[in-house]
Amino acid sequence: MGLMSKILGGGQSRTVDDYAELNLEDVSTESAAATMQVHIAEVGSKADAIDIKDAVYDGDIVIADVTRLRTEDSTVEHIVDELRQVAQEVDGDIVRKGDDQMIITPTGVRISREKLGQKL
Repeated sequence: MGLMSKILGGGQSRTVDDYAELNLEDVSTESAAATMQVHIAEVGSKADAIDIKDAVYDGDIVIADVTRLRTEDSTVEHIVDELRQVAQEVDGDIVRKGDDQMIITPTGVRISREKLGQKL
């Protein structure tokens, strides 16, 4: 079996022996300074939106968990509108993934609406 068949799969089932455990001690911890970070946020109130907005204005990506908000509450609509406005102001992007997550990106970052591996 060739390397690409191993990577992409050749229709054969996999076993634990097909995977190699990576030792993090072998990986260099020195890297170039990151210009962007990905933040994880939990949104439970309007105050939580302030930190998300600041991060997006600073050029970072935010994945926000909104499960703590009740969907029938007008607070959700207000927070979503605020975050949509921020994404628009910075020429970024925003999507809602199901009822529990939102992804907000800064300038120059677009979110694909097509799932990988699922060609339409």
